[in-house]
Formats: sequence, structure tokens, C-alpha cells
Amino acid sequence: MKEKDKPKISIKNRRASFEYFVVEKLIAGIVLTGTEIKSIRDGKVNLNDAYCGFGGHELFVREMHIAEYSHGTYNNHEPKRERKLLLNRRELKKLSTKVKEKGFTIIPLTLFIDDNGRAKLEIALAKGKHHYDKREDLKSRDIKREIEQASKY
Repeated sequence: MKEKDKPKISIKNRRASFEYFVVEKLIAGIVLTGTEIKSIRDGKVNLNDAYCGFGGHELFVREMHIAEYSHGTYNNHEPKRERKLLLNRRELKKLSTKVKEKGFTIIPLTLFIDDNGRAKLEIALAKGKHHYDKREDLKSRDIKREIEQASKY
């Protein structure tokens, strides 16, 4: 199978845009074991409950579920372990100061495989939405859907 024929892996956190206002996006590398990258290539990842947090001066993604690899032996990984994110010091310092402000958090948006075969995680500095903001999103989505259906006929 040629490299161009390989399907592009891109797993999205669909709840993120509903739950948060995205302020800034960054792309980070992620430290994985062998069975984890194989499960990612199979598309067996869930980002819905995942979030990022600092441990010392390092950033980790927590609660990201990567299913155990089907052909893994005793070397298989733990599905919800903390995984270290790779960012440079300037980006980490900037994120750290923003997270200390009230209301900001870091969430994963997309997990994808780049052209070199490495897993990358698109993370976002985000601020939580209130209940009334979510209702506005639902209302605008319904209106947009009705307009599209009306234009089809």
C-alpha cells in the first residue's frame, strides 16, 4: 500500500465547540508507546472527556481513551493513562499563565497523524460556555438547518 493510499487519521472532539469558546489553538506532539500508536492508526480513540493539565513544568493530556491494541500482548498499554505533550518552553509558559487566570482551560480538539507518521494533538486554550450560550448555539444551528432545507425545495 502506497503512502498516498493510506487513509488520513483525524479524530475530533465534537463536544469541545459546544462546551467551550476557543481562544487560541496550538499543535503539540504527544509521547506514545508502540501499541498506542497502532490503536490510533486503527481509529480507536475517544477525546470527549479529555483535558490537559500541568504537572510541574510539563503539560499532560488526561482522560484521553486509547483502546488497547487487539494484537498487543503483555506489553499492551493502559487505556486512560496520562500522556505527555511536547511543546517548547515559551508555549508552555504562555499557556501556564493563561490557565492561572479564572475560567481558562486547555482542551484537546483533534488528534491526527502528520505526513511523517507522527501523532499530533491540536489543543486549544478555551473558556467554558454558560448554559444560555449553548442554547444560542442550538438555536442558530436549527435556523441554519431550516434555511438549508427550505432552499432545497
